[in-house]
Amino acid sequence: MSNILHKYFTSYPSEQNALDIFQNEWSSKFPPESGNLQAGSSPLFQDPKVIWAITEMGGVENKKVLELGPLEGGHTYILEKHGASSILAIEANSRAYLKCLITKEILDLKRSKFLCGNFLEYLRTTNEKFDLCLATGVLYHQINPVELIYLISKVSDRIYMWTHYYDYEPICRNKNNILQKFPSSSKSEYQGFEHTLYRYEYQTALNWQGFSGGTMEYSHWLSRDDILTCLKTFGFEKIRINFEQPDHQNGPCFSLACSKN
Repeated sequence: MSNILHKYFTSYPSEQNALDIFQNEWSSKFPPESGNLQAGSSPLFQDPKVIWAITEMGGVENKKVLELGPLEGGHTYILEKHGASSILAIEANSRAYLKCLITKEILDLKRSKFLCGNFLEYLRTTNEKFDLCLATGVLYHQINPVELIYLISKVSDRIYMWTHYYDYEPICRNKNNILQKFPSSSKSEYQGFEHTLYRYEYQTALNWQGFSGGTMEYSHWLSRDDILTCLKTFGFEKIRINFEQPDHQNGPCFSLACSKN
């Protein structure tokens, strides 16, 4: 039987040791300027989608940003690099939150604060206003995705969102057979907006320690049209679309840079 001593490092102190606390759980590849650190493989610290959104919405220099679901801090790093005056990043996954703190230490983030908890509870009660809300990879992990868009509309006039959406035809063609993860759909209404919810089951993904989904065993996806109509219903009249991938391996997706004026 092993004891607590196997959690200790006996090697020379290093940033790689910190990353190895969550070995094989990282999604993100650290930026080249961090050296030859080994973590994940996704280039989230250099994500061209976020860089596009920052440019599209006039930059973030000296702006106050709310980030929902920072995962491992890759996009937080981009926001700091582009001059945001402050970033409040809220992460519900306790392991992801701790990875964000490791990122903050390794990359010496000075203007970012990470909070551990459910960003919905924050949005439901806060009186704070932000120049931009970054909601990357979170909408399709919600039980009530329309509520999230509504709540964001109360705290910011600008939102950048990357999300999957439900579209039957490309999902049927998907080589990963993700259609079987959608067992049902239902009609719903929130704040007067009528829409369809497509139930998505996480299934075996819940067995991975690096899981980065929602807080329950399932979530609800929206159709492409419902996402766009919902954004406009809650005031985001100017919507720019880019990086659309109907045949993405995990389901159709697109990037949205949205503003109220």
